[in-house]
Formats: sequence, C-alpha cells, structure tokens
Amino acid sequence: MSEAKQPYIWEKSYPDDIDWRAPLSAQALPELMENAAAKYAANPAIDFMDRIYSFAELGALVNRAAKGLQAEGLQKGGRVGLMLPNCPAMVISYYAVLKAGGTVVNFNPLYAEEEIRSQIEDSECDVMITLDMPLIHDKAAKMLSTTRLKKIILASMAEQLPFPKSLLYRLLKGKNIVKLPADGRHVSFKRLCANDGRPEAVEIDPEEDIAVLQYTGGTTGRPKGAMLSHANLTANVQQATLFFPETKFGEEVMMGVLPLFHVFAMTVVMNFSIHAGAKMILLPRFELEAALKVIDKKRPTFFPAVPTIYIAINNHPGVAAGKFDLTSMRYCLAGGDTLPRDVQEKFESLSGCRLLEGYGLSETSPVALCNPSTGESRAGSLGLPAPGTVVEITDIENPSKVLAQGETGEICITGPQVMSGYWNREEESAAALLDGRFHTGDVGYIDEDGYTYLIDRLKEIILAGGYNIYPRHVEEAIYRHPAVEEVTVAGIADAYRQQTVKAFVKLRAGQSLDAEGLTDFLKDKLSKIEMPKEIEFRDELPKTLIGKLSKKELVAEEAAKLDAASST
Repeated sequence: MSEAKQPYIWEKSYPDDIDWRAPLSAQALPELMENAAAKYAANPAIDFMDRIYSFAELGALVNRAAKGLQAEGLQKGGRVGLMLPNCPAMVISYYAVLKAGGTVVNFNPLYAEEEIRSQIEDSECDVMITLDMPLIHDKAAKMLSTTRLKKIILASMAEQLPFPKSLLYRLLKGKNIVKLPADGRHVSFKRLCANDGRPEAVEIDPEEDIAVLQYTGGTTGRPKGAMLSHANLTANVQQATLFFPETKFGEEVMMGVLPLFHVFAMTVVMNFSIHAGAKMILLPRFELEAALKVIDKKRPTFFPAVPTIYIAINNHPGVAAGKFDLTSMRYCLAGGDTLPRDVQEKFESLSGCRLLEGYGLSETSPVALCNPSTGESRAGSLGLPAPGTVVEITDIENPSKVLAQGETGEICITGPQVMSGYWNREEESAAALLDGRFHTGDVGYIDEDGYTYLIDRLKEIILAGGYNIYPRHVEEAIYRHPAVEEVTVAGIADAYRQQTVKAFVKLRAGQSLDAEGLTDFLKDKLSKIEMPKEIEFRDELPKTLIGKLSKKELVAEEAAKLDAASST
C-alpha cells in the first residue's frame, strides 16, 4: 500500500465508520474456513435447495476433500480445475484445493470445448472437479484424451440435495445423470471424501503462493490467467467487509445467484460469507421467478448482482404488485457493468434497500472501488477507493504520466488486492503493471471529492472520423427513454468514418418505439458525432453467464455481415 504524507483526496469523503488506512492482514484462505467452522459451528453456512449445511459440517467436508486430493497426488502448487455451477461441492472443492496446497483454476461450465482445452493447457491443469450432468461432464471427459488432463473428480448433484428432492432427482433425471466411468481416470467425490479428514499440513506463504488462476473474459484476445495470491484474496475480503461496517457477523444471509467461478461472486458472495459467518443461499442459475420466491421466503440481507438482474426484478409485474417482499435486503451491490440511475432509483424504491455501485476486475480480486454503504453514494460513480487502495489517472498516450485531479485518462489501481501478474505472460504482465500500477484499460476521472467515474473502456472506444466516442455515454442517454429496458452500443466498421455508432435496443414489455422516435429523443442529449447511425431493436440482447450485457457477440455478427457482403 502506498503511503501519503498528506491525506488522499478521497479520505475526506470516507464516512466516520470506515477507515481507509485500516490495517489489512495477509492470511491464507483456508484460515477463513477454519475460523468460521470454529466460531460459527452450528450456524447454517449453505442453503442449497433447502439442504442446510452447518459451518461445522462444511469445514469437516473441506478437510476430507483436502485429504482425498492429497491421496490422489495433489502436491503444493498443483493446479486443480473447478468446472461447477453454484452448489455445495463448489465451495467445498475451492477450499479443499487450497487447504491441500493447490491452486484453483476456475472454469466456466458453459465454455465451448475449445475454450476449455485452451485453458487446461495454458494453466497446466491435471485434475478437474465437475458435476455428473452430461452438459458439463461430457466436455471435461473429452479433455482426458486431447489435453494434459489426467483425472476427473465427479460430484453427484443428487447427493447434495435434501430428501426427498434427492430421490425425485434420481427418478426424474435418471437418464441424464452420468454414471461413474470405470476407466481408472474418474473418481467419485463421495469416495474422495471417504477418509478421516486429517489432511497433511501444508505451509502457505500468503504473499507468494498463488491461490487462484482467474482467467479474464478474453473479449480483447486470448484469455489470460490473473495470478491471485492468498494475500490478494484475503485482503480483498477484509476490504469488502470494511466497506460494509454494519455487517452483523454470524447473522447475515447472502443471496448467491451469481456464479461462484466468476471473480465477483467468488469474493463478494463466497469468501465474504465464509469470513462473516453468513448463510449462503446458493442457486445453480438465475431464474427470475424462482429467485424472487427465494427472496420472499428466505429473507436474504445481502444481494450482489449485475445490473441486468436488477432491471429484470424492476420490470417483473409481480414486484410492483407487491407479490414478493424484498424488504429483508439491507444492501445490494451492483458490479460488472454500468448501473443506470433510473434502475438504481426504482430498485431502491421497490426494495427499501441501498443499491450501491462498485468496480473491480479479475486482476484486482476484484473489488477496487465502491460507493460506501454508510456514506454518500454518488449516482453514476464507481465510488471511493477500497481501504488501502490508491486510484490514479494516467495519460492514455504516456502511461507513466499521472494526470491531475479532474483530468480524463486511464484508471490505474495500486493496492494489496492487485495480482502479481498473468500466468506465463511476462510481457503482458509488465505492460499491465507498468510503474507498479495496474493499468485497467478503462477511461475515467476522479472528482474533487475523490469519487471515480468511468467514461468507457479503452478497447471499446469508438473511433469515428478522428473522434473518440464513448459507448457508455451513448448508452446512458438511450437508457433515459422510458420505453428502453436494455441497450448495448458498439462500434461497427465504416468505410468512410473507420467506425460508426450502432445501438442494439431491447424495449420494455408492452412498449413501442422506432429508430426515428429514439433519434428525436436523443437530439438534445448527444452530439451529431455521437448519435447512433444505426439502431436495431431486438427481443433479447446477448449476455454473459453472469448476466452482463455482452458486446462481443454483436460485434462478431456485424463483422460476419460485412464479410458476407464483401464476398458477394
């Protein structure tokens, strides 16, 4: 952490109950689980489809799985892939790999085979833990003969469910349950845990040992593995906790709809819950009606999500009609994408809780900035730097030059949560961590009170006729139209201007709008240069697995259209 003789500009905006200079300790992640299992032994740790796991039970299963992994040959530093949806096996496996001295490699279960193959080879992953569902297991099984992968540990979904759901699952899904192959290369999770739960102690250096290889989304090239140490991740949990000083340890209930293999949920849902002794309600996937019923019945107090989830809740007719009670939630945290102001205000009015916007990346574990839960939350801002975190703005053309407050440039992060680099990518690591700062690739500025504002992502800036156009600014203007539910703005190839602005729009149910009407609405909100030259209305817009609107598919579609036209 950088020290300053004079207070940083944002310190004056910190509420009295949050200290930017609070000490942060470097811990090994397994200590979080060990402490929780001892302190909150009888408390519920996980609620999975009504199956309750206590912290004592969870801690014991972690120990058993850790010993089982060691018996299967896992050595310190060995990489173990986790390709699992939200379920108890995901939490158990994560902490078991770490306790056994290994490194977790998170895999998206919906990845295409080629993406899985590439990540296995890049991470040098020899073992994969996955689920007995063909959609997930079959892709992993193909890797046994085509990559360096040597072993698959197969967890049973039915064994994680309560009775009678476990019985019904076997009866109804029997044909879609993978039977354990007798090939010597598969091990059941149940057998893995069939031991006395006394793993061999492994000495972990929190600062040096890599806990997780977290692969970036790959929207700008081949995905890279951010090396996150135990110290990075435990510091980030402490930072997140400090941002929520009213957290009631041992009493909170966390809504877990975001996938735990994603860095946002890994820290803010899973690791935060273990640290705080909170009960995690785990849902394997986000389904709006089911999630609302869970909120109404099980009364979560924390609900981290992406903006599209809050948009969906706002627009559900049953919410406005009072069919679902959302008032148990005290804090909701939006990350991963722009949070439109009207979405924030409407959700807060429906739920009565504060919806705070934060900011982070895989490379920052991920929390770097957040609007304080007990202080001023500035709409449209990313908030204040996390405790111990320094945010600076550097010149886009000269990345070593730090700009003055108020100037626009690249957002850079320094702090204990910042990765040590990218796995086996020395040149890219040096560029990303130039001068000891992590260069985010995002453009923004810091206001006079220390709040940071995101203008756009460097690699998504539209270059049209020599002008820089920021898609986020255009999206914010379009979101102000009452008929618009979701929008994505992207730059598409243009022979004359290099790129031109195209907006892809999804309307609210029952609303009508055409391109001419939207253009008229935007005339006093956007310059002629920024005005979308093309507007396409769609029933749905593509999203990532965590529900974040995704430009990648839309840009690829436009490129394919251009190629086809050129060929013709």
